[in-house]
Amino acid sequence: MLPLSDPRWKELKGGYRVPYDASPALIRLARGENVWDELWQELHHQGDVDQASYAAVPHIVRIVGGVGQRDWNPYSLASVIEVERHRKSNPPIATWLADGYAGAWRELLNVALDDLRTVDDPETLRAILGALALAKGSLKLGALLSKIDESELAEVLERYDAWSELYR
Repeated sequence: MLPLSDPRWKELKGGYRVPYDASPALIRLARGENVWDELWQELHHQGDVDQASYAAVPHIVRIVGGVGQRDWNPYSLASVIEVERHRKSNPPIATWLADGYAGAWRELLNVALDDLRTVDDPETLRAILGALALAKGSLKLGALLSKIDESELAEVLERYDAWSELYR
């Protein structure tokens, strides 16, 4: 995991493919501040992710793993980064970030399993299930669960006649 004090943060590119130092936002997140809008904006842009995105995931998992309640944000953002890193137009993870990134996904699996027991919010549930699928190596299922919303889910179920007048 790249330490938040490491000067390399200033050189890493985010979703806009320009340098984005995520360390200040991650430090604020660790202090309990709501920086999700900034992280979403800077780490992912229209399918693009880069090294700052990959470097941020271990810190996001570490930080949110230590709080009592989590919403959909950490699961969805980590999932989007994981799905988009497979896009041909996105760079592979730098070798020096790979171990920390893989370890974060192992830890996110445990955090997600803990949250699965108590989650009530449908949006957070879908985010957790998507993250679980990705953590277990199921890229397509994880992408589907991470990206689909309630209205799209209803359309899919109707298309496959899995939901009908028999259900409420």
